Amino acid sequence: MTETDMPRLLRLKQIVGDPKSDPPIEPIIPISKSSWWEGVKSGRYPQAIKLSANTTVWREDEVRALVAKIIQSSQ
Repeated sequence: MTETDMPRLLRLKQIVGDPKSDPPIEPIIPISKSSWWEGVKSGRYPQAIKLSANTTVWREDEVRALVAKIIQSSQ
């Protein structure tokens, strides 16, 4: 697998945003952290990848596919 084939990994702040960070991080999906975790637990949102005890990430391609699915279902 080449570097361009490897998916980026996103932290929770990159998905749901963080207006308090400097600079502010715009959300990909504008929901709360607790709503995101509820969706992960129920299977509506992509499963997390645990890199360490304090680091959890999601594949960017799976998050983007979720956004596309949400947009498609709302039309």
